Amino acid sequence: MTTPLGSRPPSARRRPWSWSRNNCAIALDLGSARTRAWLSGRRTIIDVPTMTFQGAASVCPIQRGCIVDTPGTARMLHRTLGHRLPRFGRPVIILTTPVLGGVAYRTEARAAVEILRPRTVLTVPTARAAAVSVDADLIRPLLVVDLGAHLTEVTLLADGAVVDARHIALGIVDLDRLTPAAQIADAVVTMVTTMLEEHPGSLVSDALRRGALLVGGGALRPDITYRLARRLDTPVRPVPAPHTAAVRGAAKLLQAVHTHPATAAVSDVTRMRPGPGPV
Repeated sequence: MTTPLGSRPPSARRRPWSWSRNNCAIALDLGSARTRAWLSGRRTIIDVPTMTFQGAASVCPIQRGCIVDTPGTARMLHRTLGHRLPRFGRPVIILTTPVLGGVAYRTEARAAVEILRPRTVLTVPTARAAAVSVDADLIRPLLVVDLGAHLTEVTLLADGAVVDARHIALGIVDLDRLTPAAQIADAVVTMVTTMLEEHPGSLVSDALRRGALLVGGGALRPDITYRLARRLDTPVRPVPAPHTAAVRGAAKLLQAVHTHPATAAVSDVTRMRPGPGPV
């Protein structure tokens, strides 16, 4: 079950987590193509292929934003992070999650990270984590376009919360002569247009006037970003190092929670306990 972070008793709120040599923290972004992790005390982000092995064959345990092989994901995490964790003590982990992943994704992700023996597992929507990475103003409506390897996701944030989200199982690794970059841009435009039709108020319009925030590896593709700006008639702003924006933002949130466990700035970060919880 998941519970809001701020629901802990006051006595718990006054005790920030202690990060020491035997008690680390991990920000984790499980992507379909790449898995990225930040560990407290490290200066660099760990960036590895999302790959595990079955006999002599290599397989991808995460596909199109879904964890299809939970034991395989756990083996990958153990191989990548297990030897980097302190021998004693249990880490605090924050996971970025696809906005539309829901209960199924969070349950499978929770089962996979158990291999790391976490003390606490928190989750945050990938779009919000990416926005936090560049200190975006989350009070005003914000459109986040995540151009991933195997998934393209459009999320509308307002007051820091997810108002609407759409995705398509199409990413930059799918692009070739038969699937041009214009197809991803056109799909984003269609999703934004649908949002405008279903939210006749000013939220989507205000977000478009502000401009779209682009994250994910596809944000480095000028052929996509130029077409998006022209079709949406709005500025599009790729964030710095867009492929690692989500894990960097999650690390910022984790550090904020560590310093101020009950802060409202991370109000939609949720604590995960064993078993499924609400979307």
